[in-house]
Amino acid sequence: MRTLLLSTLCVAAAAAQPLLMSPEVSADRTVTFRLEAPEAKQVLVVSDWGLKDPMQKGADGVWTFTTKPLAPSTYIYSYEVDGVPTVDPINPMVKLRARGSASLVTVPGNPPALWDLRAVPHGGVTAEWQKSKLLSHDPIVTVYTPPGYRDNPKKAYPVLYLLHGNNDTPVGWTMVGKANLIADNLLAEGKMEPMIIVMPFGHAVPYSSSREERAGNTALFEKYLLGEVIPMIESRYRVKKDRKSRALAGLSMGGAQSTTIGLAHLDRFSSVAAFSGVAVADDLAAKLPQVFDDSKKTNGLLETFWIGCGLQDEGALGRTKAFAALLEQKGIEHELQLQDGVHNYQQWQRNLADLLPLLFR
Repeated sequence: MRTLLLSTLCVAAAAAQPLLMSPEVSADRTVTFRLEAPEAKQVLVVSDWGLKDPMQKGADGVWTFTTKPLAPSTYIYSYEVDGVPTVDPINPMVKLRARGSASLVTVPGNPPALWDLRAVPHGGVTAEWQKSKLLSHDPIVTVYTPPGYRDNPKKAYPVLYLLHGNNDTPVGWTMVGKANLIADNLLAEGKMEPMIIVMPFGHAVPYSSSREERAGNTALFEKYLLGEVIPMIESRYRVKKDRKSRALAGLSMGGAQSTTIGLAHLDRFSSVAAFSGVAVADDLAAKLPQVFDDSKKTNGLLETFWIGCGLQDEGALGRTKAFAALLEQKGIEHELQLQDGVHNYQQWQRNLADLLPLLFR
């Protein structure tokens, strides 16, 4: 009886303790992170909105850090506990990557931003599976279909092939970038054409491969995209199959893939866009003289050529400016948009929201 009483008291005491909350988003858009790690010597918050931020340890062994107000968006973060990366153990929102994982936190907008859930008609998001003959693995392809797709079985749609970044997966664009919600909201406002958005896996060479092997990733992905993804989409979905009804865009690594593959195949794509990532300008110009040395023909083929980058993106800004300078020199028409921002999905959400209304008009 005494043992039972002690056990009951222990359970009651544990139940009385407030549950640890992390992350906690406040009305002023600050975010507080908490981690119980009484034995740890140092804990950092590693995020895509800034540098590594040190957490402060309380007497109860709980480490805490509160951000400055963040712009409305979904952010990726993790902890570094005595040098060891880890997800937030009490946050169920996990972001899977090509290698490893992280945690997610959403800071809502007021009024709701274009990437927030609104009371509008919503399209569908489907995971498509296909046995690959080209790759050593069988990645999924994520597909967005616009509202009303199932209601009119005779209507065909143009397609945007939308590529993710390094160490990401196809669901990055929907889980973090909210590409489906951006499209839903723009369609509800009448600001874009209904389209299908296809998000394939960009790591054709497994991410765990050697650096030498991964150097051939874009070349293999090109074969995979053209030889397997596009035929699969055109066999399973009601899509228009002419070049004017295909666009190719991507962020970071996907931006470099888009400029490399899209400009090499203007017989397949009429629009090309890159967010915070382009191919090396001089290398691509040497590889594609038919594109860069015949601006009249290239301008006639490209309906939209859009490049964007954040002004605080130290890794991508220089390459983006060099690429745009070459286009200017060669007389190739394009739109360059540089705005405040770093290398994260907040920037790429804005880029996608700016691009979608320009396509297939």
